[in-house]
Amino acid sequence: MTISRDDVLGWIKNCAAALADNRDYLIELDSTIGDGDHGANMNRGFQAVLGKLPDIADKDIGTIFKAVGFTLISTVGGASGPLYGVLFMQMGAVSDGKIELTLADWAEAVEAGLNAVVLRGKANHGDKTMVDALIPSVEVLKAASANNMSLPDALRECAHAAERGVQDTIPLIARKGRASYLGERSIGHQDPGATSSSLLLQAAAYTWINGS
Repeated sequence: MTISRDDVLGWIKNCAAALADNRDYLIELDSTIGDGDHGANMNRGFQAVLGKLPDIADKDIGTIFKAVGFTLISTVGGASGPLYGVLFMQMGAVSDGKIELTLADWAEAVEAGLNAVVLRGKANHGDKTMVDALIPSVEVLKAASANNMSLPDALRECAHAAERGVQDTIPLIARKGRASYLGERSIGHQDPGATSSSLLLQAAAYTWINGS
């Protein structure tokens, strides 16, 4: 089983839907430890991405990912635009020319995106950022690929790992971004960036397992 270009396009559409559905939830999370604009910014960015899809639907997967990344950089405010933008740009860089992705390809793409986010944001595991959802997800995908796990099982495990990563941010002290200004007062609050990252990976599992 592989991930086709149409699957990728379906995933991006479902990412936009998930972020629209969770806009207010992300705003609520970010209002507690940030600027309160994460939900609105992410929704605006992915709605802009939806407007670009007709122009790139016949391109290779790498080009599609890079177009998503460029659009997010251009339309998402705050720190999230550059971070999510570089995530997709690097996913595109390692997917250049591909019309379908294997599990190994997908693991490589997400890892490349994660590495770019770490480089750009200077965040480590445990700093209470989107990285805390992405790192365990990449670890699961790489292990699944190495162990020849089926794609559906790997996607389920990845989504679960991302959600665990989100929950693990709650007791952490924020060390990056606006939330870091709160110090110990950030303890007990879920990180909105980790949450939106998890939503993207949950959308991948939903889309590619269910075929819609």
